[in-house]
Amino acid sequence: MADALLWLSFGGPESPADVRPFLENVTRGRGVPPERLDEVEAHYQHFGGVSPINALNRAAIEAVEAALARAGIELPVYFGNRNWHPMVEDTVARMAADGVRSALVFPTSAYGGYSACRQYDEDISRARAAVADAPDLLKLRHFFDHPLFVAAAAYAVRAVAPQEYRLVFTAHSVPESADLASGPPEEGGRRYSRQIAEASRLVAESLGVVKHDVVWQSRSGPPQVPWLEPDIVDHIEALHAEGVRSVVVSPIGFVSDHLEVVWDLDTEARAKAESLGMAFARAATPGADPRFADLVVELIREHLDAAEPRKLSPFPAAGCTLNGAPCATACCEPARRR
Repeated sequence: MADALLWLSFGGPESPADVRPFLENVTRGRGVPPERLDEVEAHYQHFGGVSPINALNRAAIEAVEAALARAGIELPVYFGNRNWHPMVEDTVARMAADGVRSALVFPTSAYGGYSACRQYDEDISRARAAVADAPDLLKLRHFFDHPLFVAAAAYAVRAVAPQEYRLVFTAHSVPESADLASGPPEEGGRRYSRQIAEASRLVAESLGVVKHDVVWQSRSGPPQVPWLEPDIVDHIEALHAEGVRSVVVSPIGFVSDHLEVVWDLDTEARAKAESLGMAFARAATPGADPRFADLVVELIREHLDAAEPRKLSPFPAAGCTLNGAPCATACCEPARRR
């Protein structure tokens, strides 16, 4: 049973004054130099100091509330973030004050990996430790291969695709060491990149696209540390050299339009393509698609009604944890810093 749903996300600034403290929250303890923060702060200020993510999360929550009502499920939805207000610690405190004793947690990431999965466990554990009589919190599973996620991503590509195009999927890059640590040894590690590749394959297959590419974006780290490649901008140059004249980019690694989507893709990648005379289209992220709210309800029903998980891949339905406990497979470890 559950008394509520906690919608747990990354967070983002909602005014110019928020940007620097938000970035300091994101990078605390990571030794990121001030000049790198200056560079990223300029990206946010380019958009008026406002990330789209909080507003998009609120809209998605409204859609989920409506979907729950249609399904006859009485479950209040609370909103908490890792890095900016409403902070998850404050939200869990409010849940406790409201008498919530047990809640399901929907993290706004479809995948495994440290930042995409394990760090949400840490958020849950930290919030519960900060709140007296905190409710039990059960995090829902990965959903990269759920048919509704795949359908929403495919629809978004179809909505912007010209008659001929190269389909390119992007996701947030991570250090290679973090990717290796994101899966149990018996699966060969690399849970994160393997899930990205599988989701991309499923979407391309549903579109009838024979050839597609999986590339990366938004790397941020010392140049001597290897990260997943190729970068989307470099890949656009490579496609141009191959004679590709039109590209459609699907940000398959993102649920909603993070700043990285609107800057790295809508700004930098688009500018590169246009400078080379290539047509460029960016597919929408799935969070605003009506099917996404239905997906969340299905994940909830897996626990409330013991509904059979719907999946399109043979990958384990992993990522489900109670009260921030690590997965039994001990995967998704943080990367070692050098």
